[in-house]
Amino acid sequence: MASAPGGSAAEEEELTIPRASIYKLIKEILPSNTRVANECRDLIVNCCTEFIHHIASEANNICNKHQKKTINADHVLEALGILGFADYQDDAEAVLRDCKAVAAKRRRQSNRLENLGIPEEELYRRQQELFAKAREEQAAAEQQQQQWTQIQAAAAAQLAKSQASIEDDEDDYS
Repeated sequence: MASAPGGSAAEEEELTIPRASIYKLIKEILPSNTRVANECRDLIVNCCTEFIHHIASEANNICNKHQKKTINADHVLEALGILGFADYQDDAEAVLRDCKAVAAKRRRQSNRLENLGIPEEELYRRQQELFAKAREEQAAAEQQQQQWTQIQAAAAAQLAKSQASIEDDEDDYS
């Protein structure tokens, strides 16, 4: 993919797919005794990036033609056909099905209650126990606060009584 005039290398790098991923794919596909020149690897990365850009642009055009704001899988599949890559549509649909299956599995796994392996009735019982414990702790804290308030009130009354007694004693000596 050619960089835009005045574009920096960092901007161009943002428009490419991860080189390490492509290098790994190349290594996995080719026999182990095959060597690939660095220029060739870079060319493959650029070709992959250009291919993705080309498909995405066509999918965007199809999306706009259908007056949609979001490109979806059907737009990409249609773009493959329009651009002459109809042979890849079946493979792309298979990958799409696999991706949907993985996503559905993740959604099922993300349900924490199901993953616990504890029946819902047991979870409810535990929840009620926690609520009861919290209520007991709250009641104890309120009782402690009430006792503290009574102690303070008694101390204040005792202090007032002591001060009144001192004032009475001072009046007796005057």
